[in-house]
Amino acid sequence: MTHYERKILLPFSASTVFEWHKQDGALERLIPPWQQVKILKREGQGIQNGARLKMKVSQGWLGGILEVEHRDYIEGKQFRDVLIQGPYKRWEHTHLTQDQQENESLMIDSIEYETPFSYFIQSYMEKELNRLFTYRHQTLKEDLFRHQGVKSMKILISGASGLVGSALVPFLTTGQHQVVKLVRQSTNLKSDEIAWDPATGFIDGASLEGFDAVVHLAGESIMGRWTEEKKQKIKESRVKGTQLLSQTLSQLKQKPSVFICSSATGYYGNRGDEILTEQSPKGEGFLADVCEEWENATRTAVEASIRTINLRTGIVLSPKGGALKQMLTPFKWGLGGEMGSGQQYMSWITLDDLIYMILYLIEQPFIAGPVNAVGPHPVTNKEFIQTLGHVLHRPTFLKVPTFGIQLLFGEMGEELLLTSARVEPAKLNKAGFRFSYPHLEKALSHLLGH
Repeated sequence: MTHYERKILLPFSASTVFEWHKQDGALERLIPPWQQVKILKREGQGIQNGARLKMKVSQGWLGGILEVEHRDYIEGKQFRDVLIQGPYKRWEHTHLTQDQQENESLMIDSIEYETPFSYFIQSYMEKELNRLFTYRHQTLKEDLFRHQGVKSMKILISGASGLVGSALVPFLTTGQHQVVKLVRQSTNLKSDEIAWDPATGFIDGASLEGFDAVVHLAGESIMGRWTEEKKQKIKESRVKGTQLLSQTLSQLKQKPSVFICSSATGYYGNRGDEILTEQSPKGEGFLADVCEEWENATRTAVEASIRTINLRTGIVLSPKGGALKQMLTPFKWGLGGEMGSGQQYMSWITLDDLIYMILYLIEQPFIAGPVNAVGPHPVTNKEFIQTLGHVLHRPTFLKVPTFGIQLLFGEMGEELLLTSARVEPAKLNKAGFRFSYPHLEKALSHLLGH
């Protein structure tokens, strides 16, 4: 049997750290994005004694169905996860929090485990556990920092199952916010769901009364070949849904104090190395036109005196989806390389910084209108590819020429892969927002566990 232990000193009390672990979404926030974990079933109450968790983990021969039971619960101090079913012979993970000085605590993760062929995979297991807890402790520390001093709110979210929404929901619930999701199904609704259908114009307006904030993330994926039918879906899913939600919110007796609606840096079009702020004019192209109509669709909410933010999001980095996920497969095979000239600017942001930003904007009463949701240091495609190759320890000598991208992806490839947008988060910089991952190499190392 092997013992593994990892500690972190946190600038928060033990009760604050322990309380965070008790909230819905804590496990989801601690799962590294490079791991594929699907929660199948929960039984019992949170992390209390006897509560059980069943999940599917994709991790080679150490993956499969895992079921754990929570035991030895001590309020404010300790709980333990004990393996009931899974590929390990034994797995007991003790979570312990201890107060140190005032508003400072020690978080200790202590694991006793035994695997088949333990002797032969000892170094592998230690490496993977180090990756895991480096990520977990960094995320825990950042999440606690972002929640500090923020009052509990009731928040409505559309697109909650998407890449951004699936990270935003557990982040908010661990901060003890009440989150309700707008969903398209109309039957078998859960207690935290409200039905709507943007295509038909249906929404239960009465259920939208009394929210502190509304975050609108829903929209057709822009990935895939852009046929005329696909382009119509991309446009209508954004414009119609936003119009419906904006109009409904404007008619409420208890209106939300803020309405945050997704947009994109595609608003600026292809602008070379021009530095773009929220004051920069609209560019040209399909995405620029969509973003303009998308943002105009929030006008009804603005006219109803609801503070409205159009979140012009850049390339969201996460190995769970989006551009980075698409890049990882060829890179792992040593087939990564520049696209087109390699000089086009990529304005990127980590998924965590994006969700931190959303909570920050909800809390800032004087920020409204377009907000560039990008990191402070955009890079060229060449710089991005070289940095990713360095983090993954993979070569980057191959190049995909412009005509190849046009041939393979058509208009989508031109606008998403070859367009240059050097976007600056001017409003956020002025407001003093602190990015957790402002530099690309650190961001990729955190996301990929390297």
